Amino acid sequence: MTVVRSRTPQARRRRAHRTLPLRPTGHWLFRLVVIGAGAVALLILWAALARKFAPGSDTSLDHFDAIIVLGAPANSDGNPSPEQLSRVTEGVREYERGVAPRIVLTGGAAHNRFVEGQVMGKVAEAQGIPGSAIYVEGQAKDTLQNVCYSVRIMKAHGWRSAEVIASARQLPRTAMMLGDLPLEWRTHAAPALEPISSAHLDFLVAIETLKTARYLAWVRWTEPCTP
Repeated sequence: MTVVRSRTPQARRRRAHRTLPLRPTGHWLFRLVVIGAGAVALLILWAALARKFAPGSDTSLDHFDAIIVLGAPANSDGNPSPEQLSRVTEGVREYERGVAPRIVLTGGAAHNRFVEGQVMGKVAEAQGIPGSAIYVEGQAKDTLQNVCYSVRIMKAHGWRSAEVIASARQLPRTAMMLGDLPLEWRTHAAPALEPISSAHLDFLVAIETLKTARYLAWVRWTEPCTP
């Protein structure tokens, strides 16, 4: 005859406790949030430092094979935006100074239906640059593609050096991209045609810092440029 021993209430509670699935407590959730926030803060700090120490060039050249003007959105009616005008106008000035014998204008229809490179090409021609010196890249959707697709055009023509023009806040991230490519380069800031308030400029720089963080942590590894 088998004797069934009854368990005490304490023993039953201990056994039930052992069989219950472990659930994250509020303490662990708080730790995870703190760790995540710390990781984000470190990434942003990394991006800010990388921007601060990004080089302005990798060469001592004063003359280049081409000037590359990075894209910016056109206005919704297809006319050039102030930022486009500032970049193209600076590219034309550099061309007239003899910095390079040709201009590559890069940018696709990334923000509206107007191809940025084409809009900027028309502006450059209207400002006196001969059509034979204008090269339009009209597929790029972001800064990395601006750089990569322009370098492809240069490689196809055997050009090996470039001055790259964009807004000052965009140039540190651009320099990081250029540093990974087989190109002698320097960056050159296009001055704004319209005054920008300090608060708005701080906002734009903050957005650029976030874009830099994304580039360093993700885009650089997942979207390598192969010119």
